[in-house]
Amino acid sequence: MIVSLQGTLVEKGPLTVTVETQGIGYQVWIPLSTYDALPAVDKHVKLFIHAVYREDAQTLYGFATQPERDFFRLIVDKVSGVGPKTALSIFSKLPLSTLKMAIAQNDVKLLSECPGIGKKTAERIVLELQDKKLPELTPAALPPPRLQEAISALLALGYKPQDAEKVLLPLYKKLGSKTSTEALIRAALGKKTE
Repeated sequence: MIVSLQGTLVEKGPLTVTVETQGIGYQVWIPLSTYDALPAVDKHVKLFIHAVYREDAQTLYGFATQPERDFFRLIVDKVSGVGPKTALSIFSKLPLSTLKMAIAQNDVKLLSECPGIGKKTAERIVLELQDKKLPELTPAALPPPRLQEAISALLALGYKPQDAEKVLLPLYKKLGSKTSTEALIRAALGKKTE
């Protein structure tokens, strides 16, 4: 089974990339979060792979980090009715930490905003993953409460989840864990207008 792939990035697009290694080019489906982390074409790249083998096809799904790949596998394996393509659309919409937070906090509304995910599927994702008592969903693995609240506030203001995290994470590290939610939001909005 293929679990990772590294080589030269020959082609890249928001949905698929081609990685060449030892003279063989592999087409790999990716989420937008991985696309954002890719190097330039003709540079070395490493992707963590989830491979799906069927009679008529072999499909590779690639991720920039191992935790993303592992959580993708978890969704595909544990949630009935959610296949790799649907799971990929979830990862394209939500960064991993936001996805974990949504599941842990039973945020069906946020999950149902992902393409191809209706309310019932979102409820099933929450139910089937929370029932497993997975270590990935422990509070220690989630963003701190003030940071979660600030992310939620920016989402309510129309930010994309990736953008909210990209703005808030460095501010949270810079300002410290004792910073209030309001101060984080003000700093993030100030940063956006600069």
